[in-house]
Amino acid sequence: MNLKPLDPSASPGAAFGDQLRRSRNEKGWTQAQAGERLGCTGSHLSGVENARKLPGRKLAIRADEVFGTGLTFQILWQAIRNHAFLEGFPEYLQEELKAAEVRMFELDVIPGPFQTPEYATALALADAQRGTITDEQAQERVTLLRTRKRRLLGSSDSPVVYAVLNEGCLRRVVGGREVMAGQLDYLSQMALRPKVTVQVAPFTMGERRPFAFAGRPVEHARPNDDRLCGVCCSGVLGARL
Repeated sequence: MNLKPLDPSASPGAAFGDQLRRSRNEKGWTQAQAGERLGCTGSHLSGVENARKLPGRKLAIRADEVFGTGLTFQILWQAIRNHAFLEGFPEYLQEELKAAEVRMFELDVIPGPFQTPEYATALALADAQRGTITDEQAQERVTLLRTRKRRLLGSSDSPVVYAVLNEGCLRRVVGGREVMAGQLDYLSQMALRPKVTVQVAPFTMGERRPFAFAGRPVEHARPNDDRLCGVCCSGVLGARL
């Protein structure tokens, strides 16, 4: 069978299709065999794998159940639904799901996995009010951040997380004083977890600023305990892995 080459970085749909094809091949199933287990036809599955058709939420949930991939397909599906994220972010999510270690360097706001629902909602609604995303996309963004939080901070196989925040992340009041107070309390609680380290780069560093762009390096564990590192850096023009 001649398979259409697929670049997972081309779009969120391509990233979903690539993951689906790789998971199916690992099982040694044909598209028809996988379709029977996923509740769709082999023809439909072919369209999803080649990014000609977009997957539905039910397919994403079922794929995670069938392939034993945790929340992988659901996160990829949510990335398809929500085009409000920076270019390159869906590809970063794929790497984050496999990470043994994640490092976050933030300049302006509390990192997503450490955000309270109220804080995340305030940021998303502000973007919706500016017209950069719709109200539906704002809600989808909050939902995706909640899913990432479960994976990075709430699961039994969560990675080691290091977060370095510019002092401005703590001083920028998002959502009002009450929301911000709750956010800072929550961040303090998360920092006490065994696999989480949170540090702050103070304004007193002056011109010796620690970083010019927000970045999120991830490290993948290999069988020989070496590490494979990938970095997602974001700026005003988008994100790159």
